[in-house]
Amino acid sequence: MNDTRDELQERITELEIRYAHQEHQIEELNDEVILCHRRLDALEKENRRLRDSLKALTPDTPESPDE
Repeated sequence: MNDTRDELQERITELEIRYAHQEHQIEELNDEVILCHRRLDALEKENRRLRDSLKALTPDTPESPDE
Protein backbone atom coordinates (compact mmCIF):
# COMPACT_ATOMS: atom_id res chain seq x y z
CA MET A 1 0.00 0.00 0.00
CA ASN A 2 2.83 2.37 0.87
CA ASP A 3 4.58 1.59 -2.42
CA THR A 4 1.46 2.51 -4.35
CA ARG A 5 1.04 5.69 -2.35
CA ASP A 6 4.72 6.60 -2.90
CA GLU A 7 4.40 5.87 -6.61
CA LEU A 8 1.33 8.08 -6.86
CA GLN A 9 3.07 10.85 -4.94
CA GLU A 10 6.07 10.64 -7.28
CA ARG A 11 3.80 10.78 -10.31
CA ILE A 12 1.94 13.78 -8.92
CA THR A 13 5.22 15.54 -8.16
CA GLU A 14 6.48 14.84 -11.68
CA LEU A 15 3.25 16.19 -13.18
CA GLU A 16 3.48 19.32 -11.05
CA ILE A 17 7.05 19.89 -12.22
CA ARG A 18 6.04 19.42 -15.85
CA TYR A 19 3.08 21.74 -15.42
CA ALA A 20 5.24 24.47 -13.89
CA HIS A 21 7.78 24.12 -16.71
CA GLN A 22 5.08 24.28 -19.38
CA GLU A 23 3.46 27.27 -17.71
CA HIS A 24 6.81 29.07 -17.76
CA GLN A 25 7.34 28.21 -21.44
CA ILE A 26 3.86 29.48 -22.32
CA GLU A 27 4.57 32.77 -20.55
CA GLU A 28 7.86 33.14 -22.45
CA LEU A 29 6.16 32.35 -25.76
CA ASN A 30 3.40 34.83 -25.01
CA ASP A 31 5.98 37.53 -24.28
CA GLU A 32 7.67 36.77 -27.61
CA VAL A 33 4.36 36.93 -29.48
CA ILE A 34 3.63 40.31 -27.90
CA LEU A 35 7.08 41.56 -28.90
CA CYS A 36 6.64 40.30 -32.47
CA HIS A 37 3.25 41.99 -32.68
CA ARG A 38 4.76 45.29 -31.57
CA ARG A 39 7.56 44.95 -34.12
CA LEU A 40 5.04 44.17 -36.85
CA ASP A 41 2.95 47.21 -35.91
CA ALA A 42 6.04 49.42 -36.04
CA LEU A 43 7.06 48.01 -39.43
CA GLU A 44 3.56 48.53 -40.82
CA LYS A 45 3.59 52.16 -39.65
CA GLU A 46 7.04 52.70 -41.16
CA ASN A 47 5.95 51.08 -44.41
CA ARG A 48 2.89 53.33 -44.54
CA ARG A 49 5.03 56.41 -43.84
CA LEU A 50 7.52 55.48 -46.57
CA ARG A 51 4.75 54.82 -49.09
CA ASP A 52 3.16 58.18 -48.29
CA SER A 53 6.54 59.90 -48.69
CA LEU A 54 7.10 58.16 -52.01
CA LYS A 55 3.62 59.14 -53.23
CA ALA A 56 4.32 62.75 -52.27
CA LEU A 57 7.45 62.69 -54.44
CA THR A 58 5.66 61.29 -57.48
CA PRO A 59 2.01 62.38 -57.29
CA ASP A 60 1.26 61.94 -61.02
CA THR A 61 2.54 58.38 -61.27
CA PRO A 62 -0.27 55.79 -61.39
CA GLU A 63 -0.15 53.02 -58.81
CA SER A 64 1.17 49.65 -59.88
CA PRO A 65 -1.38 46.80 -60.08
CA ASP A 66 0.04 45.11 -56.99
CA GLU A 67 -0.64 48.10 -54.69
